[in-house]
Amino acid sequence: MNTEPPEADDPHPEAAGRPVGRRVLLGTLGLGALGVVTAPTLQRGLEAFLGSAADKDPTGLTGLLPNGGGFRYYSVASSVPHKNAANYRLRIDGLVDRPATYTLNDLRAMPQTRMVKDVQCVTGWRVPDTPFEGVRLSHLLDTAGVRAKGTAIRFSCFDGTYTESLTLDQARRADVLVALRMQDKDIGHSHGGPVRLYVAPMYFYKSAKWLSGITVTEDVEPGYWEDRGYDVDAWVGRSNGRDDDPTS
Repeated sequence: MNTEPPEADDPHPEAAGRPVGRRVLLGTLGLGALGVVTAPTLQRGLEAFLGSAADKDPTGLTGLLPNGGGFRYYSVASSVPHKNAANYRLRIDGLVDRPATYTLNDLRAMPQTRMVKDVQCVTGWRVPDTPFEGVRLSHLLDTAGVRAKGTAIRFSCFDGTYTESLTLDQARRADVLVALRMQDKDIGHSHGGPVRLYVAPMYFYKSAKWLSGITVTEDVEPGYWEDRGYDVDAWVGRSNGRDDDPTS
């Protein structure tokens, strides 16, 4: 996830106390009922359109478009290749005893953890009660065998541009996942799939999309947005000058 603009305020609020006619009220109720029936289909179509547009938009301006699901689509790369079970690979290396490369099916065969948390973007928007499911990062690190000098993790992505980092203690938290599913379905390309990082207690820019590399390092190496002024330790409500409610 890369940071995205907040929603704009409504430029045309309703005048206080304006009476609503019976015909208008009935029409509004009718549209509301229609929305309940058509909302899932419309939402899927909107997400598909915005995701496709963002993938072809080097300016990032599609990130300004609202999405009823609450998320914004934005990439810092001009284009991002699509990966699937046939060609996706996740490499774990650096200061470890047992470097490894995992396929998508390898990750799916590991013990899975599901959690439901609010997603909080540092720019202000929030998506409540979002399910994520995947492999605990701590499990992968234990399997690799972190060496004594390893105190931090650097994440790389197959967009070729985005990076992130955590301390080893942060990475070992039970609420940090190498996520394969989001909103109870496989993570799609626009949401950073097929595999992304999910750091539940931190602002969403820490949850790197299109995850391809996990490297154990001796020191924390600031990620893409930290190099541009964001906090390295991005606890929700306790960083970046914000006081949002925690997500954990």
